[in-house]
Amino acid sequence: MDSPAAISDDLATFLESGISVVVGSRDAQRRPAAMRAAGAVVSADRRSVTVFLPDQNAARTLDNLRDNGRIAVTFSRPSDHRSIQVKGSCVELRPATEDERARRETYVAAFVDELATVGMARENTGRLTSWPSVAVRVEVEEVFDQTPGPAAGQKLGRTA
Repeated sequence: MDSPAAISDDLATFLESGISVVVGSRDAQRRPAAMRAAGAVVSADRRSVTVFLPDQNAARTLDNLRDNGRIAVTFSRPSDHRSIQVKGSCVELRPATEDERARRETYVAAFVDELATVGMARENTGRLTSWPSVAVRVEVEEVFDQTPGPAAGQKLGRTA
């Protein structure tokens, strides 16, 4: 396996902003599961990303990650469809801390604002569940541009 890919400062800012974060996993029979995460934090060394899965609906995804550790996380900004997919291995599962809770609330507020720019009512999107959460640390192996257009699907370099 290659060493983890490094995430550039610009990409880290994008991944940590108020955008859509969807986690994909699979079970032992390769049946997919997907769920919305409540934000992300890029590590200081830029080689891992921690995403936060609301406890309320994370059981299937967590079972998959415990089974095989494979994970794909898609980050997409609704207002312009800029999208990035990170693929890697789950290297840590733990309860999110109280210190991380404030970051989750900030993320949800920013995501609700982003959704409002495309006409989604705040009274609906503001009900997104984000707490309590499980912190899932992903060692980044590959990063892909998934923005619609001619570069969609292209793998980004070792430093994305």
